[in-house]
Amino acid sequence: MTARIGVVTFPGSLDDRDTQRAIRVAGAEPVTLWHKDKDLKQVDAVVLCGGFSYGDYLRAGAIARFSPVMDTVIDQAKAGLPVLGICNGFQILTEAHLLPGGMLGNDHLHFICRDQKLRVENADTAWTTDYEAGQEIHIPLKNMDGRYVADQRTLDELEAEGRVAFRYLGFNPNGSLNDIAGITNAAGNVVGLMPHPEHAVESLIGTGRTDGLPFFTSILKKLVTA
Repeated sequence: MTARIGVVTFPGSLDDRDTQRAIRVAGAEPVTLWHKDKDLKQVDAVVLCGGFSYGDYLRAGAIARFSPVMDTVIDQAKAGLPVLGICNGFQILTEAHLLPGGMLGNDHLHFICRDQKLRVENADTAWTTDYEAGQEIHIPLKNMDGRYVADQRTLDELEAEGRVAFRYLGFNPNGSLNDIAGITNAAGNVVGLMPHPEHAVESLIGTGRTDGLPFFTSILKKLVTA
């Protein structure tokens, strides 16, 4: 049976179609989820895609966190549903307290769009098992509010528990503390990152590489063995 992965669309989402395509390329069935609906349509996993939900007028992800769909996402994520938050999706996950810390404006105060080098720090989450710890990859990055921040105790816990999933290499594009590009919850089913793996699943787009595809093949293998 084909795995079904939901992609939530909020007002202002930009990358829902790209994310659906990445899921399809990986061999799963993308399922469109609307922000006003609480029904997740019995999907096996959920992706909160990138963009500027509600225009980021209050704070990135702050309004989307209260969309009806998020009530169900939060409950099911706490029960073990795999959830991936990409860029704005990462911001929403922090606002929903499914991941610790928060996101502030880039330290240089400008929108940034570039191919970004990352190091995989945790290859044991539901979304990263097709990588190897220490592997270096290139993933497109585009954000205005991508600076990950947290208090020192939270940072120490993330580092000690191996919950930093990805780290910027060569250049910190937004001033994120500890060069953090992505993190995971303690259970490993919820992952958030600022770069956009959905833009690196085919050689003709993005970086010209397929370094983002393992996000989507990892979750397929997780669902098959669950």
